Amino acid sequence: MNIELGERQIYAYTGGRPFDPTLPCVVFIHGALHDHSVWTLPARWMAHHGYGVLALDQPGHMRSIGPVCASIEEGALALWQVLDAVGAGRVCLVGHSMGSLIALEAAARCPQRVTDLVMVGTAYPMAVSPALLEAAEQRPAQGIDMVNQYSLSSWASKPSYPGPGFWLHGGNRALMHRVLASNRNVNLFSHDFKLCDAYRGAEAAMPLVQARTHLVLGARDQMTMPKASRALQVGLQARVHTLATGHGLMQEDPEDFLRILRGITAGFAA
Repeated sequence: MNIELGERQIYAYTGGRPFDPTLPCVVFIHGALHDHSVWTLPARWMAHHGYGVLALDQPGHMRSIGPVCASIEEGALALWQVLDAVGAGRVCLVGHSMGSLIALEAAARCPQRVTDLVMVGTAYPMAVSPALLEAAEQRPAQGIDMVNQYSLSSWASKPSYPGPGFWLHGGNRALMHRVLASNRNVNLFSHDFKLCDAYRGAEAAMPLVQARTHLVLGARDQMTMPKASRALQVGLQARVHTLATGHGLMQEDPEDFLRILRGITAGFAA
């Protein structure tokens, strides 16, 4: 599904069913140097169980055409432009890593329209090491290898999605290289990590959020360590769910991640 927004065209994966704005809407927002495909399992499950689903490619990433967002705050504004364009009402926002910060900002800007805020693999501040920022700018291939090493705590995902023995590191590395190559005008690796590192808006955003808030964290996460989410836990009075994974929770333990998300959204659909 493509959504026209002036100089931008935003792609949204709808989980294998046409998007219906009258259904409870679950919006998936990917992290740095990723795309909508990281949400395939939960997006398809939601779309086939009574939800309207939008798993977005961020502006300037993969199938979304047009300029990238210059800040996390601009990402939140672009998100609401998409939701307004498709006629979505109240929504559940699910964001991973960089996407979790965009989801937080979006929930603060239109609090009456967000029922649930789910921040996955999150932290605040989401500081990025100078070494990784430098690698992203100067040696992207090496930087991608570094991110894979820090993000994934196991080699193969659990049955049954996408299949027993799926090579997590190879799959994630290939996806990051594809996303990097999708925009010839911007180094998306450096751009996305700089946005995470620069964001300082959570203190102002958290008091405005009215949604039920959940943090889904990986106990072995070395990119956004669970202890770095403490400010979000307190400021949002969030319920915390922990999986025995690294930063790539949806890839490393897809079934338990879906189980948690189904529990969170059950009240939304009722």
